[in-house]
Amino acid sequence: MKSQKERMLAGELYVANDAELSRENHRAKRLVREFNQTTEEQPEERQRLLTAMFHKIGAGGYIEPPFHTDYGTNTTIGQHFYANYDAIFVDVNRITIGDNVFMGPRVGLYTAGHPIDAAIRAEELEYGWPITIGNDVWIGGNVVINPGVTIGSNVVIGSGSVVTHDIPDNVVAVGNPCHVLREITAADHDYWAKQRAAYFADRDDEN
Repeated sequence: MKSQKERMLAGELYVANDAELSRENHRAKRLVREFNQTTEEQPEERQRLLTAMFHKIGAGGYIEPPFHTDYGTNTTIGQHFYANYDAIFVDVNRITIGDNVFMGPRVGLYTAGHPIDAAIRAEELEYGWPITIGNDVWIGGNVVINPGVTIGSNVVIGSGSVVTHDIPDNVVAVGNPCHVLREITAADHDYWAKQRAAYFADRDDEN
């Protein structure tokens, strides 16, 4: 017989108030509480707590308190990650985040779901489907990413979007429900390369 944790991670119906899951959830809440009480003068302590909280967080990862997660151990984060304040990772199933991913304020990653049938939902049965985010992704403020979604690499998700379906590589996507607005092209690269060059030219003039 599968444990409730095994059922949860397999995307099957499970009961969250299982003893094993409760222990892991309480551990996460303790680490989150300690993390949210840290100050800017405690960067090493913040990093220690994030390392203990997650399955993995790569070099250069930074999360602005306050932050909330259900388990933490079901979340894997790549290098050079940034999340602004009020991020929520409901990781009852696996959350996988690539390298160079930036998130604006109040981004929610929700792997959890509940049955549409009210009678079954009342039995406290729930499920979770994984969320995957590729490399080089910018997610604007107040974005919600729903269970089972995969976001490709080199993607921009506009602020306030509700992502209910997969998003391919190399696009700007916006809206509720989130949809592809346009592709990211060589013209975008050329424009921002010029902006970057102008920035560093100004810096050189200052020196």
